Amino acid sequence: MTDDLVRYDCAADVARITLARPAHANAVDLPTARAFTAAVDRAADPAVRAVLVRGEGRRFCAGGDVTAMAAAPDREAYLEELAITLDLALQRLAALDKPVVAAVQGAVAGAGLALMLSCDVIVSAASTKFLLAYADAGLTPDCGVSYLLPRAIGQQRALGLALTGRTLTAEEASAWGLVNEVVDDTALGERALRLGERLAAGPTFALGRTKHLLRTSWVTSRERRGREEAQVIAEAVMTPEAATIIESFGRP
Repeated sequence: MTDDLVRYDCAADVARITLARPAHANAVDLPTARAFTAAVDRAADPAVRAVLVRGEGRRFCAGGDVTAMAAAPDREAYLEELAITLDLALQRLAALDKPVVAAVQGAVAGAGLALMLSCDVIVSAASTKFLLAYADAGLTPDCGVSYLLPRAIGQQRALGLALTGRTLTAEEASAWGLVNEVVDDTALGERALRLGERLAAGPTFALGRTKHLLRTSWVTSRERRGREEAQVIAEAVMTPEAATIIESFGRP
């Protein structure tokens, strides 16, 4: 059952997607990647106003499931299909027209970093460790890690992590701009959920379009982005949410 691998539920307009393989450090095999894709597709429902991504148990996500790779009759074909399937799901997650919060704990490794960086706001438990870990298995980055990580922390820091195997603490990850916020381990779940609910209560159109403008700014020119911003803000001012807020400024 896919619900045994990735759980999905929605309350207070916040969809919660939970990796549910704690005995495997929430590592992703092919069935899990497919289940995650289905959960992201469900979160695209217009009734959902924000998304929270979590990992069950002690660790957020250890990346790809190396044990499953080792057991595959055709390792090359299996790993390529796994990487493509998960990467497409992460691209869909990043492209959702609503804010996505990640709550990370324990360890974030390999493709787990790509999952985390495909979310918009990242809350980390204070004890979390961050590492690439690909070279430890004789492998190379996948699922957009080589695209997302340098944009988050800079090329030289990304190269250092990838080539030396360095592990970052949550405090270092925060200082480097890899995560948005670090909280006490016991406060992680509550803080991330409250943040998701606050975003869900915000102006949906404005938050979704703001996310899109920022995430796609790497692949467009300054001139084109300026024109797109003008078009989008003109659309935004006509939404009921913006009208209510703007009209309140003129009230005594």
